[in-house]
Amino acid sequence: MTAPGEPTTEPTTEPTTEPAAEPPTAAAPPDAAAFAGLHRPGEPLLLPCAWDHASAFALAGRGFRAVGTTSLGVAAAAGLPDGASATRDGTLRLARTLGPGPFLLTVDAEDGFSDDPEEVGEFARELAAAGVVGVNLEDALGPADRHAAKIAAVRAAAPGLFVNARTDTYWCGDGSFARTVRRLDAYREAGAHGVFVPGLADPGAIGELAAHLGGLPLNVLLTPAGPTVPHLADLGVSRVSLGSFLYRRALGAALEAVEDVRAGRTPGGAAPAYAEVRALGTVSPGPGTASPGPGTVDPGPGAVGSGPGAISPGSPRAASG
Repeated sequence: MTAPGEPTTEPTTEPTTEPAAEPPTAAAPPDAAAFAGLHRPGEPLLLPCAWDHASAFALAGRGFRAVGTTSLGVAAAAGLPDGASATRDGTLRLARTLGPGPFLLTVDAEDGFSDDPEEVGEFARELAAAGVVGVNLEDALGPADRHAAKIAAVRAAAPGLFVNARTDTYWCGDGSFARTVRRLDAYREAGAHGVFVPGLADPGAIGELAAHLGGLPLNVLLTPAGPTVPHLADLGVSRVSLGSFLYRRALGAALEAVEDVRAGRTPGGAAPAYAEVRALGTVSPGPGTASPGPGTVDPGPGAVGSGPGAISPGSPRAASG
C-alpha cells in the first residue's frame, strides 16, 4: 500500500532499552497467554495467514497452532482495496467465523480502521469477544504518537489481546534504522507486546534491532531474498509472518493450472481432494486443540494439504514468496 508522507509528529528522545511489555497473563484468557508464549527469541513462531474459513482450517490441519489473517487476501476476495480502511466489517465477520476454531487466531487489522484511538479500542474489544487472541496494527507512517495512542487504547479495551505493533519504515518508507527504533520504542512504551517491521531483510539490522529490543518479540516478514527461518532464529527473531504470500501463491497456482489446461497440458502441483475440501466446511469449531510447540505440530497422515508439493513449516520453499 502507499503511505502518506513522513509523519509530522515523532518521538525525538534518544532510543533507550526498556523492559518488554508484560505479556497477557492471569487476567487474560488461557489461549491469549498460550499465544504470547509462542513468541520466543531463537525459536520463532512461523505464522501462516488465511483469508477465509477453508484456508484457516486447512492450515490448522497441517499442524499450525496459530493462524493469522492477511488484510490483502480479505480485501481482494471482497473486491476492496487493502490498506484503505474498507474491510472493517469483513475483518470482524471473518474473526467471528474463525475465532472459535481449533487454533489461536491473530487478526491483521490494518491501522485499526480509524484514526480515533477509542474507535480502534472498541474494534479490538469486538475482536477479543469473537475469540481472537492477537491483533496486528500498522502505523502506515502516520504520526507515531497517534499510533501509540491506538496501542494504549487497545490495551485498555481488550487487555487479553497480544498487540503486535507494526511500523512501515522499511515497507514503504526510507528504511531508516534510527527512525524505526524511535517508533518501536514509542510503541513499546505504549504497551505493545511485540513489534513488526515488514520489509526489513538485512541480517545485520535484524540482529541489531532484536538486541536493542531486549526481549520484546520482534516479528519480520519472510522475503524471498532474505534470511531463512533458521537464520532468523539465530538472529533473535520471535515471529516470522508469511503475510499475503499464501493468498498470492494460491492465485498463482490457479492461473498456472488454467493456462496448462488451455494449452492441453496436464496441470502440475498438488491439490487436496474434493472430499478433503468439502470436509473443511463441516469441521466443528472448538478451542485451540493442537499440542504445544513452537507454532507447529505433527499433522499426521491424511492431513489436508499433505503430499507432494505441500509446503511444510520451516521448509525452504516457504520462503519463496
